[in-house]
Amino acid sequence: MHPALLLLEFDSIAVGIEAGDAMAKRSLLGTLRAGTVQPGRYLVLACGEVADVEEARAAGLSVGRDRLVDEIFLPDVHPEVVTALVGARCTENRDALGIIETRTVAATIGAADAGVKGAEVALIEIRLADGLGGKAYVLFSGEVSDVEAAVELGVASLSRRQGLVARVVIPQIHGEMLDNLHAHPQFRSRLEAVRPFS
Repeated sequence: MHPALLLLEFDSIAVGIEAGDAMAKRSLLGTLRAGTVQPGRYLVLACGEVADVEEARAAGLSVGRDRLVDEIFLPDVHPEVVTALVGARCTENRDALGIIETRTVAATIGAADAGVKGAEVALIEIRLADGLGGKAYVLFSGEVSDVEAAVELGVASLSRRQGLVARVVIPQIHGEMLDNLHAHPQFRSRLEAVRPFS
């Protein structure tokens, strides 16, 4: 059994800080990380034993429920989701690429977990909020049918309020586009890396 993961996404920085403090005071957690993301949201991420994370969730919601944008609670989070959340990228190239883009960070984390648990895919990356106007997306790689299944499972895990922006499956993605995906994701950095018009 993997540890539980909770992410609370608030539209108020002040209330998010207060909620994070209440969570830390109420429960003994393995990990508590919090901070701002665009556009002016505050995220609080907690990991640990299921009962401890449930206690932290109750404390966070008791303080910040009215300012909550979204949340995800995964009592048995897939290890690839945790790896991707800390910034690791998988560079495994298989037949197809799947993308789920959502309006909230919590929604993308939930979709990533559902997709990687339900299909034989590699979780390539999870990108969260900053530089994305608050949106987030997850990339899956695998055989076409497996990537289609992962995307469908991820989308099915979303509620209406979490706001699916788009879902895409690209068979045999072009190598040049794949190179762009494995590089720094922000366009400005891509331009600074080379002189594209000389």
